[in-house]
Amino acid sequence: MIDEIIKSYEQRDLEALDRLAVPRYRELNKTKKFRSALMLSCNNIKHLSKIESLEADCIMLNLEDGVSKEEKPFALALCAIFLSRLQKCDKKLVVRVNALDEGGYEEITYLNQFMPDAIRVPKIKTPEEVKAVHALLKDEIELHLSIETAEAWANLAQLSVNERVNTFYLGILDLFADMGLSQGLIDLENPTMHYMLSHFLITCKSIRVKPVSFVFQDFRDLDTFSKWIELEKSMGYDAKGCISPNQVQLANKIFVDKEEEIKRAKVIVKLFEMHQEEGITGFVDEEYGFIDEPIYKGALKLLEEEN
Repeated sequence: MIDEIIKSYEQRDLEALDRLAVPRYRELNKTKKFRSALMLSCNNIKHLSKIESLEADCIMLNLEDGVSKEEKPFALALCAIFLSRLQKCDKKLVVRVNALDEGGYEEITYLNQFMPDAIRVPKIKTPEEVKAVHALLKDEIELHLSIETAEAWANLAQLSVNERVNTFYLGILDLFADMGLSQGLIDLENPTMHYMLSHFLITCKSIRVKPVSFVFQDFRDLDTFSKWIELEKSMGYDAKGCISPNQVQLANKIFVDKEEEIKRAKVIVKLFEMHQEEGITGFVDEEYGFIDEPIYKGALKLLEEEN
């Protein structure tokens, strides 16, 4: 199957790709407890083929920025193919379509039959636009919004028109550009940034929407990225957009749910000790993955620190 996809894409055979995109039933991932949302461009088959092995809690299947105009039809077909292949996935699969006046409506109509877990709409401005998309979108699919225009910021509290509109992403670069603010303000010590993050968080929480903090573009500067997450966590955030596996690892590590971590450690200890009695010290659990003695000792240490 992958060989067929690669061949059709390399030959730029859009009709062949469309034939490989067969709508199938998908068991939708309804979780809102994701910490890392990793951006993957849908014209990159190599990255798409690794979705199941990635550590990110949420995969952002991107059709917008980073995909050229010429590549967009192929990216859409590839997105549909990989959705149809992943009938069940432990990662939340969200498709970021293009702006509504740049093909977004048509992409949503097409993607309805492939059942992504959510559609993310960029450059949203008004509640009326959200209502139009909501009416178009298949009932089971969630609607997520990018907050990256001055109008969206002004209308923030009114954009969640339905309970399916349940996640907002802060697009700080586009938002600042649209407001005429310098990107130099995006600094850890800048009070404007503290205000923007606080306002976004509190407004989202007040309307029962999950706030996802902005993407930090310098993926090599993990030290600054880590400081942003620490700041955001102290404010109350629990998720951040990511553009690299290293960013994902840090987001997952820092945005850990302590109660869930303790619960997981208790189960790991119990499972390991049960297997140890049978002489087995390394095994794979369906829910918690590979467990061996170092993982067991790490779980024990965590539980000891909590007591």
